[in-house]
Amino acid sequence: MKIVTEEPHPDQSAISAPALSVVVSVSDQMLRVLRGGDIKAEYPVSTSRYGIGSEEGSYKTPVGRFRIFDKVGDGAPAGAVFVGRQATGEIAPQGGEADHILTRILWLDGCDLTNANTRDRYIYLHGTNQEALIGKPASHGCIRLRANDIIELYEKLDRGTPVEIII
Repeated sequence: MKIVTEEPHPDQSAISAPALSVVVSVSDQMLRVLRGGDIKAEYPVSTSRYGIGSEEGSYKTPVGRFRIFDKVGDGAPAGAVFVGRQATGEIAPQGGEADHILTRILWLDGCDLTNANTRDRYIYLHGTNQEALIGKPASHGCIRLRANDIIELYEKLDRGTPVEIII
């Protein structure tokens, strides 16, 4: 019996690394960026103060499988205020009563029947003027990050990147 071994293809070194994916853990308020199962980055987050769920108007953070549908905010300064996914030209200070969407937006699209309304609910990963609350549930359904963290995350991820939100 003859064993034949193949030579590696000359372009094999050009094979790219596995794509990035994201896991958001509601229980520990952490977002992890993974490549092939290895954690490449971690960021503290703030999910909904109202708990988890996908009901329209509930202000809850949905769980399950998602993808990044759109990215908004290329080149915007840290603290840039977005309304309707449009920069207003205003830079929000930290704190205060307002609950702004700041700096960058990664708009999620649900991939499961139970969260298929996520895009229509405008659930994002985004910056916040409530950074003192990062690490505990405080949002109105979205996943909030610190300005520097959302800028870094925005640069790492592409449209279509898979995101999983787990309890």
